[in-house]
Amino acid sequence: MSNSIERIPSDLPFPFSRAVRVGGFLMLSGQVPMTAEGEVVKGSIEEQTEAVMTRIGESLEHCGASFAQVVKATVWLSDMKHFAGFNEVYKRYFEAGLPVRSTVTAGLALGVDVEVEVQAWVGEA
Repeated sequence: MSNSIERIPSDLPFPFSRAVRVGGFLMLSGQVPMTAEGEVVKGSIEEQTEAVMTRIGESLEHCGASFAQVVKATVWLSDMKHFAGFNEVYKRYFEAGLPVRSTVTAGLALGVDVEVEVQAWVGEA
């Protein structure tokens, strides 16, 4: 097994990596609802979740992975009243099977209602 750590830089002006690959795991930074240009997406929980999942898909693809390889997701919602609407969008992205998941409520950056962080198994480096 490789002991190397590969840090994939973010295109955004924030102090974090887009993703980190270590061994066979790929860990993505938490994603809040933003457009590809970095503008915050406001609106319904469904619209925000769609933006989050689209950006996660782009990051996975950039790293040579897909939603089928996601094994763990952590979800933060601003309020549990968003749980059902979030789930309706979220589950569409996991046709190969759902990852394990934790969901909690929290105050989120930029006043958004959802943030999602995923980890994927991409095989030995």
